[in-house]
Amino acid sequence: MSAPLRSMTGYARVHKATPHGEITVTLKSVNHRGLDLHFHLEPEMDPFEASLRAIAKRALLRGHIDIRCSMLRANGVEQGGVNVPMLRAYLAAFRKTASEQGLDSQPDLNQALRIPGMFGAAAIQEPDPAVEGSLLAVFEEALAHLNQFRAREGAELGAVLREHNRSIAESTKEMEALRERVGPALQARLTEKLNELLRNSTLDPQRLAQEAAILADRSDIGEEISRLRIHARQLDEIVDAGGEAGKKLDFLLQEMNRESNTILSKTSGVGELGLRITELALAAKAGIEKIREQALNLE
Repeated sequence: MSAPLRSMTGYARVHKATPHGEITVTLKSVNHRGLDLHFHLEPEMDPFEASLRAIAKRALLRGHIDIRCSMLRANGVEQGGVNVPMLRAYLAAFRKTASEQGLDSQPDLNQALRIPGMFGAAAIQEPDPAVEGSLLAVFEEALAHLNQFRAREGAELGAVLREHNRSIAESTKEMEALRERVGPALQARLTEKLNELLRNSTLDPQRLAQEAAILADRSDIGEEISRLRIHARQLDEIVDAGGEAGKKLDFLLQEMNRESNTILSKTSGVGELGLRITELALAAKAGIEKIREQALNLE
């Protein structure tokens, strides 16, 4: 069964209420030559980065992934906000002590807010395994949504690639038909040129014909057309197979471009037939370039 063809561009956001608090995971993905994971975690989630990274590597193949995770604690402690339970405990302890000691004193809020841990989750010193489990579950759900997004874009890209490749295959088919007519025309042209150059020479006419045939054979584009046709078929197979198609397509497109360049170099100056083959080879090169531009977005 083929894997989905996925784009490297995508977005996902999952917000979940858990027994430990509200967890939010946001993922943004763009193109990259490999898998580049960038984590933006709250301090209490830092110990879980290795686990998050391992899960991401199983779900993603390529792309620059921006990962943001946050949590609003169920007990009222919000990262960057006042630790309300701690503040209430401090005020209660202050008033109790003042009453026991017979002091007429009021707590100083400015001093209270300077107490370590009074803001956000800074008071949490040890990682909570229960929180890790909830975070990983939300993270896996976000990755699933991200891959669904990327698969939808990948399917659209695949349709574009197939359309351009269909045009390349049509150009190749026409070049193959023209090649059968170009061969004799090329040999006749070479024979004429050799006759002009060796008009006063005593070279054997049979040898002259042999040399012209050899030069014509070297200028034959049959092998290049065959390879270009095979590569076009392979391109469709790679797109159909999905998975990590981007790198495979990059290599294949280099080969297709090389064959097109060779066809152009061999068919220059062969009259109207050569001009038509040149047009078709240039059209194939344009299609190859369009495929390459789109393939850069594939995982």
